[in-house]
Amino acid sequence: MTMDIRLARVDSRLLHGQVATFWTHAVRPNRIMVVSDTVAKDNLRKTLITQVAPPGVRANVVTVNKMIRAYFDSRFDSFNTLLLTENVGDMVRLAEGGIDFSKIGINIGSVAYADGMTMVTEAIAMNPEIAKQVRILTQDFHLNVYAQKVPAEKKIEMTGLLEKKNF
Repeated sequence: MTMDIRLARVDSRLLHGQVATFWTHAVRPNRIMVVSDTVAKDNLRKTLITQVAPPGVRANVVTVNKMIRAYFDSRFDSFNTLLLTENVGDMVRLAEGGIDFSKIGINIGSVAYADGMTMVTEAIAMNPEIAKQVRILTQDFHLNVYAQKVPAEKKIEMTGLLEKKNF
């Protein structure tokens, strides 16, 4: 048996109000796993993230490799997890490490804009590298990758959004 991942979400803001309020209510996790090699090394960001977890839900910040090990470790089978990464590349690494997202797919909540990127939704910016990572998830791992900011919104398939913007 493995840990129960109830939502796998890419959100450049990681754990914030929408996630802490709407998503935790919708998926009912007992654990939020923020997966980021960068944040795991930043004690201030780690502390802030663990402090904003909603009541009754513990938050942990771990590296990509540590998350892969925990996923296959039976000591963590009781975790009903909301998994967050700040970029699509980390989701690809988790999938490559054997984490099974086939039942839930990958939710893209927000990808922050930077120079040279194109907005594909009001909250998701893309460039060719990120579009390639989305295609790895959809084509190589056969995952449903979709945009959805909050649970009440309709899911929008990312491949269609990429095609509309010529990615």
